[in-house]
Amino acid sequence: MAAKKVPSYCLHKPSGQARVIINGRHHYLGVYGSEESKSKYARLISEPSAPDTKQTQANFGSDDFPDLSIDELLVQYLDYAKEYYVLQDGSPSRELKSMKEAMRHIRELFASDPAREFGPKKLKAIREHMIKVHNLSRGVINNRVNRMKRIFRWAVSEELIPSKVYEGLRTVSGLRKGRTKARETDPVKPVCDEHVQAVLPFVSAQVATMIQLQRQTGMRPCEVVLIRKCDIDMSGEIWIYTPMEHKNSWRGHERNIPLGPKSQKLLQAFLDREHVAYLFSPKQAERERNLRKRQLRKTPMTPSQNKRKRKKHPQKSAGDHYDTASYRRAIKYGIAQLNKQRAKTGKTPIPDWFPLQLRHSRATELNEMFGIEAAAVSLGHAHAEVTKVYAERNLKLAIEVAKQVG
Repeated sequence: MAAKKVPSYCLHKPSGQARVIINGRHHYLGVYGSEESKSKYARLISEPSAPDTKQTQANFGSDDFPDLSIDELLVQYLDYAKEYYVLQDGSPSRELKSMKEAMRHIRELFASDPAREFGPKKLKAIREHMIKVHNLSRGVINNRVNRMKRIFRWAVSEELIPSKVYEGLRTVSGLRKGRTKARETDPVKPVCDEHVQAVLPFVSAQVATMIQLQRQTGMRPCEVVLIRKCDIDMSGEIWIYTPMEHKNSWRGHERNIPLGPKSQKLLQAFLDREHVAYLFSPKQAERERNLRKRQLRKTPMTPSQNKRKRKKHPQKSAGDHYDTASYRRAIKYGIAQLNKQRAKTGKTPIPDWFPLQLRHSRATELNEMFGIEAAAVSLGHAHAEVTKVYAERNLKLAIEVAKQVG
């Protein structure tokens, strides 16, 4: 019978801690290379009870839990999250970034505290810190607190902390509107179609197409920036776009977005890409922009001018696809350029608007034409109640009702 392999003493690079994996469970030992970590490692691999899963389960419900700090618990959770919150292609999902943001607030205040002693008062202290120090909005705070609860729920399921920790955190209710000092965000309104059309000539062809496509379909900004040819089923009269990532992709939900004739026409100019390439590329937009500048330039740049420009104005290289932030910045830049031109002619500037407002515009339009259920289906909402947040109240219908019933 072959001898059982002894678990290795390893370095966990993200944290700088020593680690040993016994029966699939990660044990963090302290600073890598320190005598304390080596002593703890030797004790763990020599104790017959340490790798015994059955004995661990038998102790669940007692006070026999690992002596973990909150920081050590978060390191273990991050290992789990990196494997869990991934897309089909293996890349990290947006939810992983959101979980890291929630973890950052816990570390700010209680990193060295024992994980088993984390309770409702500490969670409320973190929440208050997000209000007073970070000035986060009520909605963002509630979302991050819910993610913090999820972390400790996972820790309970892994038998790292007593169940009473998570049960205590569950008693902390979300912040209510009008009953907290957390700031409120203005409700997102639809954007005027006139303002949308006015901006199109002042942005790249890629951004202009994304704007029009989002207005026609009501897709989310994170969905329109990631369109690839391989994600579009073109076999039918109506094409179906299935984003590789969307708001609920980490939950296993599939999102299918119908693309009608108008949307198909918009995409035609970008379908010459490779099968897995993103249709809307900032690199391509930058090349086209530089080409136009060279064509409009009356005199060629000298070698010394080129050298000086590269030295004084280094630019970050464009990516293979837009993200929601760069897409929003591109629209903001286009609005600024438009308003500069309007100011020269004495016209009133248009207000700033952002991509999510296009989704609200589509929701309002569908609600007026087909009702709230049709809007919910088109926007990818599981419940029509969610769509009501996006769709403005149907004033035209209210006027007709008033005419008929007074």
